[in-house]
Amino acid sequence: MSAGRLQVIAAHLRDGLSCSPSRSSQVGPIPRPASGTSIATRQRVIALLSEAQALNSSPWPTSSSTLEAPASTTTQQVAKLLLQAYGLEPYRSDLLISAANALVHDGELSRAIALLGDALSNMPDDLDTNSYLAIWSLVAGTEEAASRYLAKVRDLNQGRANDMSRIINCVQRVTTAPLMIESQKIAKGRRALVTLGYALRHDGSMDDILVARLRTTLSLAAADPSALVVVTGGVERNGQTEASAMSQWLIEHGVREDRVVEDNYAKNTVENALYSAQILAALRVDVVTVVSSARHVRRGQVLLEVAFSMRGPPHVEFDSVCCLDGGDASLDDVARVSQEELLHIYRDALRVYGLWMFRSPPLLEH
Repeated sequence: MSAGRLQVIAAHLRDGLSCSPSRSSQVGPIPRPASGTSIATRQRVIALLSEAQALNSSPWPTSSSTLEAPASTTTQQVAKLLLQAYGLEPYRSDLLISAANALVHDGELSRAIALLGDALSNMPDDLDTNSYLAIWSLVAGTEEAASRYLAKVRDLNQGRANDMSRIINCVQRVTTAPLMIESQKIAKGRRALVTLGYALRHDGSMDDILVARLRTTLSLAAADPSALVVVTGGVERNGQTEASAMSQWLIEHGVREDRVVEDNYAKNTVENALYSAQILAALRVDVVTVVSSARHVRRGQVLLEVAFSMRGPPHVEFDSVCCLDGGDASLDDVARVSQEELLHIYRDALRVYGLWMFRSPPLLEH
């Protein structure tokens, strides 16, 4: 291992993300294991990854108005286990990439970039690592580095570079547009409202945040009687999903049953986008309006646009309408996009696109 990589690992050791010193403390070519030790190393690496997978599979906050991510302590522990595994098998750059993505989930952007840079020193022509670095450098405000990594992506794969540019343009367009409390699109063709779910209470009843989204949806549906309504959310509580509860509420408040389409499978905003895009493609819609809370709706729109771009048709127009959560007095409170929100938007846009968060079996998670 090079001295530069050693310095990066040492920095993470100081920050509390330890890794095994058995390999990371050695400089130079990756050593050949002594006879009989490779199986023991393999078993230890698999045990560390299995432990990381168990942590990652623990309950996450789901369908929230802000984040869907493990608690900070969980992602820090996952990153620590991945770096310990990398210390045992320093050719496994996938472990560095997975650890970096765990840190991104936890908002540790600078440390994630450092680990991705370490992975890139192992594999300078890796398309995914260069793609991650292009995006995270942009979010970090280092535009020169972002341009350099994007140019490398273009050299490696023009199609990927085009896709990354489309994602960047989509995020910039959505995050610079003002939040709206009513749709600005005049439907020219078939329209669908897509209302994003929010975790039900343990007894299966709806939180006030979700009811607020439904009231906004009801108003939009009344203003456009021909619009279809897609309700998405598959986290089950007390025998029903978010989507089933949302559908029942809308029908009870006057929306015709044949206008409502349920997605009962999505467990987070990424899956909201992936499943809803399939529904919308099958419905052959022309205009899509995303409905969610003000702190959530921009991410919801970007993710749905990214998902739909992979399923077409290309002519579909998107906009979004938001409602305020209880803690927000006005749209002014949430008008500005913070770096944290921007990070979450890009993080999940990449997941929707197919750049998975974890890629180290058995720790596999999009």
